[in-house]
Amino acid sequence: MTFRRTLLPLLLVGGALALGACATLQRGPVGNTAVPQPAKPVDLQRYAGLWYEVGRYENGFERGCEGVTAQYAVREDGRVGVLNTCRQGGVSGPEKTSEGKAKIVPGSQNAKLKVSFFGPFYVGDYWVLDHADDYSWSIVGEPSGRYLWLLSRSARPSDATRDVIMNRTRALGYDLNLVRPTQH
Repeated sequence: MTFRRTLLPLLLVGGALALGACATLQRGPVGNTAVPQPAKPVDLQRYAGLWYEVGRYENGFERGCEGVTAQYAVREDGRVGVLNTCRQGGVSGPEKTSEGKAKIVPGSQNAKLKVSFFGPFYVGDYWVLDHADDYSWSIVGEPSGRYLWLLSRSARPSDATRDVIMNRTRALGYDLNLVRPTQH
């Protein structure tokens, strides 16, 4: 009886430590210690559609991914449908997809969303920090400064567009040395 009373708490503590260690392993370095608020409102109808990842801060859930895209759709229930796709191991590697949904944060002018890919158990921040007036590029981050995605409507944006994205990202306080270019 004493053994059982001791074993259960040990298993619970051990499990909690293991889960905490796994979560820590996925976190990258902080690339911006002072993440700014989003620069402007987002028109969700114009933001919807296909985006190509130009670059990102490396993270555990995209490790080894190339050819990364994100497809957004405004749903009838007011949420945003999300379909992320990548090619594992290279641009011709097997396709991996992840489907989620996002809820708009009230008062954010549609620039902040709470995204879930794993049901109600894990919800992540998705902040559209800035975007082109014509919605040809977008810079996405979140409050910790550990995650960053640079998006374009084109898989291979022009050098001029790429320069605008990078210069704006730098102006927002992000360390460009941590940006991993995405191959398409």
